[in-house]
Amino acid sequence: MPSRQKRVIFSISGVFGFSCVLTAAVAAGLPFWVSGTVLCRTGAELVNASGPELDKFLGKVSYGLFHGQRVKQCGLGGRPYRFSFFPDLMDAIPAGLHVTVIFFCGVLILFSSVATGFFFFNAFGRPYETLQGPMGLYLWNFICLLLLVPLVHVRPAGLCSCLVMILFASEVKLHRLSERIANFNEVTFVYQTHTEHYDRSFWLLFLVFLLHGLNILLIRLAGIQFPFQEAKESDLNSGAVDLMY
Repeated sequence: MPSRQKRVIFSISGVFGFSCVLTAAVAAGLPFWVSGTVLCRTGAELVNASGPELDKFLGKVSYGLFHGQRVKQCGLGGRPYRFSFFPDLMDAIPAGLHVTVIFFCGVLILFSSVATGFFFFNAFGRPYETLQGPMGLYLWNFICLLLLVPLVHVRPAGLCSCLVMILFASEVKLHRLSERIANFNEVTFVYQTHTEHYDRSFWLLFLVFLLHGLNILLIRLAGIQFPFQEAKESDLNSGAVDLMY
């Protein structure tokens, strides 16, 4: 493939990588990971509410990784309350799992930044100046390593985005995070989750995962072989040479 086309492909991949950095950073800071409604079970049982009457006992909850908002409703109107995970809810939530999710979000942003840098380096840098003799062989082998660096860094970033989604989903579903938030500092009333769905910030991480997967396809489109595929081909070539001699 001509070098100009490779530069275009690596530039597109760099733009995608930079988009991943911004998207992951914005998604981590926004309080729109989970949205849902919580039912004031104590109030509904006191008046034996059913059907449309339950709407008077349905509050709302929306939160992200750092802060959120809940609206408690027990038949007397809504009571909005803003909260922060640090340090307000550390005793009410699985703190270790939550910190792990935040940590891998940071790793995702870091790997995406490094991948973006290597993409633009391969697009606009000049690591392939022609040299003669043995130095040229070392240089061309070093070029192959440089061109494979983006593939090495894209994979961990994609895996990190997938891992963040899995860990956060397990925190929400297995540990009933919404109920813990709704029942925090409550003595009289008991709340339970009525409806719950992942909001736009959660799906932005899925978009990051898809963009990293697209970058891998663009790297392959640029004519760069996968590392394991090159290793197998070299083993076959060396075996054929041994048989000839």
